[in-house]
Amino acid sequence: MIYKVFYQETKDRNPRRETTHALYLDIDAPNEREGRIQARQLVEANTDFNIEFITPLSEQHLAYEKESGAFELTEY
Repeated sequence: MIYKVFYQETKDRNPRRETTHALYLDIDAPNEREGRIQARQLVEANTDFNIEFITPLSEQHLAYEKESGAFELTEY
């Protein structure tokens, strides 16, 4: 399942909508909860990002993200 991770590039400042970024991870997990946990662990282990929110993408949402041109899977 593809997960969208919303994050701030630094933990030094309070989160602001204008500086929120997103990345996409393909996580193979038995359920949504485990997928969120694995996504958080991957991002925390490989970056200094301040994670705001992690959400799984439905097929329709994934199709929209691909059409918008912002979709690119991140691999660690």
